[in-house]
Amino acid sequence: MSNKAKEIVRDFYRSDILRDETVLERFFHPDLVLIWNSANGLSIMHYDDIVNFFAEVRRSYNDLRVEVSHLLADGPHVTIRYKYYIRTMENPDEELGIAHFIAIWEVKDNKIYRGYQVSQPVTDKDDTNESYHRVKV
Repeated sequence: MSNKAKEIVRDFYRSDILRDETVLERFFHPDLVLIWNSANGLSIMHYDDIVNFFAEVRRSYNDLRVEVSHLLADGPHVTIRYKYYIRTMENPDEELGIAHFIAIWEVKDNKIYRGYQVSQPVTDKDDTNESYHRVKV
């Protein structure tokens, strides 16, 4: 199961979430729960919350790119470390890193079912040249 779970999570992060509106239904289980610790505190999100979240991302950004540094699997659980980059509608020629993430996903019925995620906004002190070497991606 670990290779299949890893492939599912990898394929989700490689998908074009901004332009392909079928991504969420293809990859996320209808009973999805995401427990997310961010700079704003703890959020518990369900499938509909994720749909609304990415709808807002689509409205806000011209492009969204993910850079994955780690992707590790253990049975139905997959851990991923990544950084999101965006291009805004106002300035489409400039790509900005917006946040670092680490998430542990559980895959059930070949869909992402439960997640635990921690994020931190990008700052001027980030050392991404030294900290984003790819590991088992």
